Amino acid sequence: MPLKLTGELVSININRYKCGYCGACVGVCPKGALELVETWIEVDESMCIQCGICDRICPVGAIEVMK
Repeated sequence: MPLKLTGELVSININRYKCGYCGACVGVCPKGALELVETWIEVDESMCIQCGICDRICPVGAIEVMK
């Protein structure tokens, strides 16, 4: 899902086959841009600041932030 933030094109990819829906990424997001909805991680594009913390904290490597 591509995100347009501060003039930069950013893509946050969540591999739904790898994701265990543990919520670790949701808990560390400084802006609360991630939400666990049933068995999906939702990204609020307007809140994401492309910090990459979710990418680094994911225990199974299911999130990739590409700038």
